[in-house]
Amino acid sequence: MADLLGSILSSMEKPPTVGDQESRRKAREQAARMRKMQEEEKKKKAEFRKRMEKEVSDFIQDSGMQKRKYDPMGKIERSILHDVAEVAGLTSFSFGEDEESRYVMIFKKEFAPSDEELEAYRKGEEWDPQKAEERRRLREQAALDEQTAGQKETRAASPSSNYRDKYSHLIGTSAAKDAAHTLQANRAYGCVPVANKRDTRSIEEAMNEIRAKKRLKKGEEEPGAGGTSSS
Repeated sequence: MADLLGSILSSMEKPPTVGDQESRRKAREQAARMRKMQEEEKKKKAEFRKRMEKEVSDFIQDSGMQKRKYDPMGKIERSILHDVAEVAGLTSFSFGEDEESRYVMIFKKEFAPSDEELEAYRKGEEWDPQKAEERRRLREQAALDEQTAGQKETRAASPSSNYRDKYSHLIGTSAAKDAAHTLQANRAYGCVPVANKRDTRSIEEAMNEIRAKKRLKKGEEEPGAGGTSSS
């Protein structure tokens, strides 16, 4: 019986000590502070969103404004502003190198920025439409000049006039052709026209000529051979 009573008493929750009570009190206070901070943060976000909605609405109604640039703001604020602009049917972009300097620009749909304008903002430059138009004209002129130069090079590589016709008063209309036919053999330098090298005889005529030369040579050698034998 004593053992049973002891086990029951040991299983019962012991009353909290002074240290435990203090820890629980601090935990409750910290949780309350966290809830309060969250509520305040939520309230600030709601107020900021309401203020952005008012500014975006005023921007849309102002026909003289095409875009608006905001001061640098935190990541959460930028996210809220992007969401408000999207709901309102606007285009928005964030620019800036580091987190502290990043800002938002909103544009009306009909005045959406070009790639060149966006590139200028990304570089931290101010957008000047007049200078941009001047640069565009210069690029178009440079492209046109390059195209014209290419066409001139093509015409130079394929002349429309005949070279011999153009300089016929200097070299004659058939100078090259005439020179080919009037070439004479030069024995000193061994220059022989191709026509002179060509053998126009038939095989039979060539063989007959060779046989005739052999008989003539043989006839010339026979008297000399007889004189030698008699001596």
